Amino acid sequence: MAKNETAMPQMSSMPVAEKPRMGGKMMTSLLVLALILVVGLAGYLYWQNVQLKKNPQAVAQEQVKSLVAKVGKLILLPTDETPTIATVTDPNLLKSQEFFSKAQTGDQVLIYTNAKEAILYRPSSNMIINVAPVNIGNTTPAATTPSATTKPSTTTPKP
Repeated sequence: MAKNETAMPQMSSMPVAEKPRMGGKMMTSLLVLALILVVGLAGYLYWQNVQLKKNPQAVAQEQVKSLVAKVGKLILLPTDETPTIATVTDPNLLKSQEFFSKAQTGDQVLIYTNAKEAILYRPSSNMIINVAPVNIGNTTPAATTPSATTKPSTTTPKP
């Protein structure tokens, strides 16, 4: 050997055992899991769509129940009737009516005709905005809709 040459170890011709790669198995497992989740979600959404087409009223009834449950945590509601629900879409058209003076787009009105009560509820802040009595007239067809022009009810404790 020359002075400048260093001795290099010789590589044996025996194959070196490779370590199994855990990353490949984990990646495959994650892809299979993601595929199962996507297929499951698609199936669930398809099932919901079929149910909606069979009975669209069921969805509306569930929404009413959900809204009544939320508002019922804030104020005592009549239990002997299901309210009629209306959503405020253009509060500027309603500003002339005192009941809707603080209404915003998206607010919901729960109208209890038997209890003669209307409740203005704001879902975005989970607040009751206004409560007022409802006057229902029986003389003309137009008067059968609740009037929201009445003043909000105020109760004073009796001494």
